[in-house]
Amino acid sequence: MLEHYHNINSVCAQKVRIALKEKALDVKEHLLTLRGDQHDPAYRKLNPNGVVPTLVHDGKPITESSLILYYLDDAFPDPPLMPREPQLRHRVRLYNKLIDEYVHNSCMILTFATAFRPNFLKMPREAWLAEVNKTPLKRRAEYKRSVIEHGLDSEFVSDAIAHHNKLLSWMDESLQSGRCLAGDSFSNAECAVIPYILRLELLKLTGMLDHYPRIGDWWARMRDRPSVKAELVGRMSETDWAPFRNLAPDPWPKVQSLMQAA
Repeated sequence: MLEHYHNINSVCAQKVRIALKEKALDVKEHLLTLRGDQHDPAYRKLNPNGVVPTLVHDGKPITESSLILYYLDDAFPDPPLMPREPQLRHRVRLYNKLIDEYVHNSCMILTFATAFRPNFLKMPREAWLAEVNKTPLKRRAEYKRSVIEHGLDSEFVSDAIAHHNKLLSWMDESLQSGRCLAGDSFSNAECAVIPYILRLELLKLTGMLDHYPRIGDWWARMRDRPSVKAELVGRMSETDWAPFRNLAPDPWPKVQSLMQAA
């Protein structure tokens, strides 16, 4: 039996939902709001870091989204989401490593600096600081404090943009030799990357893709893929859309100026 603890807007959970859909696996879902329920003691027993996603397979929890992708391919190998060729398998792992070490936090920085910041600023400073300080990973708490206070003027934003640009440059290079990120077949590289490109779209930052026409073509194909349509935008309720509906001010001019300055 498979169970999946997740949140609709969590980029990490989105990766796993795509893979589960690609493999047509039956799964019992547990939807978290991430408004404190991730710190519930019962959930922290499954995932001590208090984050999503968590996959539970026959009663045993599997954590860390990139590792869950590899686990699913080991446990349910058909259809495969890892290439056979060693070099392409290595490339998939490199994408996941880049995301885990740099892009994921960078995505969080850009999201909190733009879409999530207004709701925090409606709260007394002590209240939102208390909420942010519940984050088990102290570095992430520091990022959140900075971008809630300073928005796109935070000291962390320039590096966040640079990490996204590194991902985009890797993608452009990969797409010179195949229709997908690791050859010609959809793989765990796509599962890992797609949520972050969608997030750029939701944050009105697709201008970052303008220098990479191959990515634009790839993204059009990925957005129309049944697993992506069903498990990403197709799952978003009005509540999930709300933070991204009316971004004010428009983040693109500021991000564009930071890119040009870099």
